[in-house]
Amino acid sequence: MATTYKTFLADDVTNTATLLHENIPITGTLVSGTYNENNIKTFSHKRFQSVYDYPYLSSSANHIFDISFGISSDSAVSGASATHVDIDKKLQMYNMMAQVLVGYDTTGNILKFDRDGDLSDTSDKHDDCVFLTFSRLLVKDEIKKGSVAITLGTGSYGVNVFDDQVTITDAGGSSDYKINSPAGEYGLLYTGSTTGTPVGHVFYQAGVMVLTASVFGDTNFSGSYERASALSGSDIDRLSDVIRHRIQNIRFNNTVELNSTIYFCRINQGEFNYSSNPTYVNGSKIRVKEYATDSPISYITTVGLYSSNNELLAVAKLSEPLKKTTGNSLILRTRLDF
Repeated sequence: MATTYKTFLADDVTNTATLLHENIPITGTLVSGTYNENNIKTFSHKRFQSVYDYPYLSSSANHIFDISFGISSDSAVSGASATHVDIDKKLQMYNMMAQVLVGYDTTGNILKFDRDGDLSDTSDKHDDCVFLTFSRLLVKDEIKKGSVAITLGTGSYGVNVFDDQVTITDAGGSSDYKINSPAGEYGLLYTGSTTGTPVGHVFYQAGVMVLTASVFGDTNFSGSYERASALSGSDIDRLSDVIRHRIQNIRFNNTVELNSTIYFCRINQGEFNYSSNPTYVNGSKIRVKEYATDSPISYITTVGLYSSNNELLAVAKLSEPLKKTTGNSLILRTRLDF
């Protein structure tokens, strides 16, 4: 009968990793019009809005991303004035995102979003920030470096908002990215080439984009309000509405890391020439042999992977049976993905 088990040698097993990418386009009509904003969910806490790909009350709706806004205590629009709307929530939102994405200094203080990623420089911080946090459904394992493009309308708020536009990318992100974040790698966002002034960050593994509010310009940011007045005089829900209606397109590629273990099942000429199937014999005679001098024949249909305790862990089926005799040897390449 067939040999039941065969042990893999060191050279018979190898591991590989493959990166798969999918293009993710998010159009402005989806975030500000396609479903009469029934796909935009607001909350009583008024700290962020959620965008869905379908009216969010539908069972088939998928969460796409959240949008929010925050300011640091050093922001020119933060102040302590009683007329500043929801200042505590804006400060809390900024600090929450900063402590997760930027971290703390040696004294335990929360670091701020730095324009060029050099945290030792205290003079170039992003103090008024828009936060776009994307769902794992879209990002998968991470955002592909160098694939981000965001087109925003910077014209007067309303029907003329897209008369002026700016496109933001992580130009050079595929090779020039930062690693000094507790949330993983991140790239700088630019409105032009990498020689310009960065306007934000994209945190690749976290799936978060951070934009400075100054990228929208100053004039008529929200209705008749210029930017500073709107940032201080509006709550996060209102600011999220304004920013959503300024988004024309968001595009990036996600990444799925497919890890594989490849097993080379080597079958020598003298192995597995007899079947373990009980129908292979009739009494003591092998059915496939007409004469006693005939060479044994078997047909391989299945590969089983076992633990060291001979416990069956995985089964691989061949597309068609392979004939095995004493006159040939085979190598079956079995791949286990996870």
